[in-house]
Formats: sequence, structure tokens, C-alpha cells
Amino acid sequence: MRVPVVIYASRPLVRDMDEKVREQAVNVASLPGIVGASYVMPDAHWGYGFPIGGVAAFDADRGGVVSAGGVGFDVSCGVRCLHTGVSLADILPVQRKLADALFQGVPAGLGSHGAIKLDDEQMHEMLTGGARWAIARGWGTAADLEHTEERGQVLHAKPDFVSDVAKKRQREEMGTLGSGNHYLEVQEIAEIFESGAAHAFGLELGHVVVTIHCGSRGLGHQIGTEYLRLMAESAGTHGIELPDRELACAPLASSLGQRYLGAMRAAINCALANRQILTHLVREVFGEILPTARMPLLYDVSHNTCKREAHQVDGQLRELFVHRKGATRACGPGHPDLPEALREAGQPVLIGGSMGTGSYVLAGTRASEALAFSSACHGAGRSMSRHQALKRWHGREVVDQLAAQGIMVRSLSSRGVAEEAPGAYKDVTAVVDAADQAGLARKVARLRPLICIKG
Repeated sequence: MRVPVVIYASRPLVRDMDEKVREQAVNVASLPGIVGASYVMPDAHWGYGFPIGGVAAFDADRGGVVSAGGVGFDVSCGVRCLHTGVSLADILPVQRKLADALFQGVPAGLGSHGAIKLDDEQMHEMLTGGARWAIARGWGTAADLEHTEERGQVLHAKPDFVSDVAKKRQREEMGTLGSGNHYLEVQEIAEIFESGAAHAFGLELGHVVVTIHCGSRGLGHQIGTEYLRLMAESAGTHGIELPDRELACAPLASSLGQRYLGAMRAAINCALANRQILTHLVREVFGEILPTARMPLLYDVSHNTCKREAHQVDGQLRELFVHRKGATRACGPGHPDLPEALREAGQPVLIGGSMGTGSYVLAGTRASEALAFSSACHGAGRSMSRHQALKRWHGREVVDQLAAQGIMVRSLSSRGVAEEAPGAYKDVTAVVDAADQAGLARKVARLRPLICIKG
């Protein structure tokens, strides 16, 4: 180990983490050029190479590496939250109608296709332009960009380093939700913890928001698959001894490292464009069912990224490449990258829970910079595998149980619902409380699900 491992979690959460999390975090701590520590968030569980919920930063000037396993397969999977301007009382009379309309209007499911089909030129423009590309084509407003991480576009994306196979997988998947743990939820603001930040974020008790959770779809998965193989094959030529083949990586200064960064940034732009198009589709549905709804964007933040950022290390400001796998950026108050309207309160940190337990809005802290390179958890985190969940629950059973709680679920796949049963996840409140108590981010509001659209 070149640096220590630091786990941010309560005693029960640490006790319930599978042993593989500790093993993987130790392996990450042995990688060349790592700075500070190998950090583990409170929602951590076993992943490919890095634990999901792992954060690590590398210095290119000191032999640092980039790892596709430290980003993950669903590059820039992330969450965006939209205001609606309507209350629970407005939703309840049309809840079923709205659920059905969202299910019809937002393509979801494994391999789902949307109405948008990209040719080669359009694909290149999307992979370099991100959400800016989408908005230029009418899928949103300029105000959305101000409330999106990186203002909706990551620079230095290199579509030429994205394979034709990856591009082919994405040609008809723009504006689609996907499957697995991806979702679209209509949620009531059920509890406010910090009135000042809630006011800055525009969150009011009893009002309704919409949360979209998805990523770069087939393109990101293909990029991860291809570059992990290339990194594993070339590790020896760079003098890198891998404690685990799944930790395949390449020096940041190498040709392979630079190619991966260019392709990964293109995948981030793909995810940003995808969530922007989905936002447009959601606004169209609400416009038909609830014409009084006004739907500005609160914020959009990604997890599963590697970003070049400036951080203080031993009293020096250094350029680092911060991997956040199943972890989200959590910039504190005053950070220059935040939109002016939110800057005083800090960055909104959007924490997705399960279908039955709700989600949270947190705010970044200044302390998080020193604690984990301005990072926090990203969700509840799985407590059991999808295979185990299938053995325990049936999809219809889960849908009926949630309906009894006033939560309407719409999904193409009964199997997918069973895999994502609320009981398959950690207690999101315990995860959020741990992040709050550690100083990674502070609690602002709790969101209760009303409608959930799943793939």
C-alpha cells in the first residue's frame, strides 16, 4: 500500500460491508501515483476492480494512472433533479394517468430505442457537445446548462478513440432510460433538514420534484469493456504489477491512458446529452397532464467519472485525476464551478435510494475537500446481488407492496423490478446520516417516491 485506506461509515454499515470492499480498497491503495488515501463511501459494496463507492486521486506528474475499473462500465451514470412547481395535492388526482403517460413517453428497458437516430456526423457532435448539443437541437433551455455539472459539456472529448462498435450501440439509444438500477421518479419533498440550503435550492415541503437516474447506455459499457482489456494486456509493458487484473490501468501520460481519457470524456458527454433529452421528454408529458407545471432544473451531477481537478495536498495545490466510482462530486459553498444561485449553499448532492425508501438532497461542504477530494456517496448501495434478490422476491409482489404504500411502479420487466426490490439495498437513511456526520455532505431534504418508471 502506498497510501492508507479510509472508510467513511457508521459501525453497522462497516460491519455489513462485504469483505471484498476492504480487499479492493487496499488494492487501489497500491496503485502508482495515488495521492492522499483510497477512500470508501458509506454506500460501498463490491464492484469491478474498485469498490462501488470508491474514490481515488492520481498525480500524472508522479507516475499516476487512470483505471477504467475506477470509473466503471456505466460511464457518467448520474442523477438530475427537476422542480415541477406543483404540490402533492396536484399530483394525487392524476397520479395514475401521469404514471402511465411517463411510461409511454419515456423509452425504458434493456436495449430500448428512442425516436432519435444519429448518423456519423451527429454522433461526433453529440460526443463532443454533450447537453449543449442537445439544447442546440431544442431539447431544453440554456438555463439547464448553468445547473449541470461541467455546464453540460466536458472538454477534450475524443470521439475518434471511441470504437465503431460502441457508437453503433448508441445510435438509437439517445433519450432512453435503460434498465437495472436506472429510474425516473416523481417524488414529494417529505422532510426539510436545513431551511437555508433548501430555500437556495428551491425545495419546499409538500412540493413535487422529478429525478432521473441514468448514464451513457451501451456506449459507455462498450468503452469500459474494451479499454479494460487493453489496459490489462499492456500493464506489463508499463512496469505495472496489478494486485488484481480487474484493476487494469495505464499511466496517465501514456498513449493508452490519453486515449481512454478522450473516450471516457466522450461517454460523459453522451450521458449528459441523454439526461438532457430525457428531461425534454418528461417536460412534454407534464405539459400534457399538468399544464401548470414549471420544470426548471435543480442540478445534474454524475458519478462514475475520472476528472482532472485542482486539490490541496500537503499545503500545495496540485492537478489530480480524481476517480469517483459510485461516488459523486460534492463541492462546498463558494466553489467557483457552482452556479451563482447555488454557490453560497454549496453543490446539490443527489442521493438515489430504492423504489420504496426514497431519496435525499444533500449539499456539499467545505470540509469534504480535505476529507475525500470533495466527494460523497451516490445512493443506497446494494446489500445483496441481483441473483440473490431474484431468489427472494417476485416482481408482481414488489409492485403490489409498493402500490399499497401509494407508490406506482411501471416497468417492462417483472424480473428487473425483483432485482431492484427495496430490500436488496442498504438503508439509504443510514448511508446519508453517515455522510452527514462525517462531513462529506450535509442533509437538506428527504424525497418520498410517488411514481417510479423502471426499465
